[in-house]
Amino acid sequence: MRALVVDDHPLIQEAVSNVLRRLDASVDIDVAGDCEKGIELASRAPEPDLILLDLNLPGLSGIAALKVWRERFPGVPVIVLSAITDPQTVLAALGAGAAGFIPKSSSNEVMLNAVRLVQAGGKYLPSEILSGPGSPRTVPRTRRDTTSVDTLGLTARQIDVLRLIASGASNKVICRELGLAERTVKAHITAVLRALKVSSRTQAAIAAARLGIAGPRP
Repeated sequence: MRALVVDDHPLIQEAVSNVLRRLDASVDIDVAGDCEKGIELASRAPEPDLILLDLNLPGLSGIAALKVWRERFPGVPVIVLSAITDPQTVLAALGAGAAGFIPKSSSNEVMLNAVRLVQAGGKYLPSEILSGPGSPRTVPRTRRDTTSVDTLGLTARQIDVLRLIASGASNKVICRELGLAERTVKAHITAVLRALKVSSRTQAAIAAARLGIAGPRP
């Protein structure tokens, strides 16, 4: 496994590197303090298997930097590391193609589990951000916004699928958790997206948070 950590703080570089070594003791880790150096390192064969990117960097930074990374290395998942955790930034990062968003205040265990989820093909959506003040889950509804779980017309199994989507689970994980065939899971996901009137898993996860559906079944 080859990983690239792009962050201008040595302590963050070291902390993230230690987490990655817990995941894979033989991991090859490159570190860079800005996007220019990071892109130079990532361009060397073989490409990284994973990129962890701070949004607040000298030079090219923010969502614009994330878009550049996704354009240059479309096959490499990029996890955003950020001290800025407002819902607008999180949603913008996910919309720009981030495979996950990890607040820098997260514990090593949270970071480790987030990386594992992304490696498995999932997308890490931090529940504390989705359910925090000002998040989609807490936006007041207008009179026209009367959607609820009961009005969606989803089956109990489709709600289970939506809950797992909200936790960032991949199709493979959903199949394993629910004991379903992949084509059945895909059919359920299509029905869920149609019911929510959204076009992506990220939008579905946000809608699930708004409806109070998040994380594993109690």
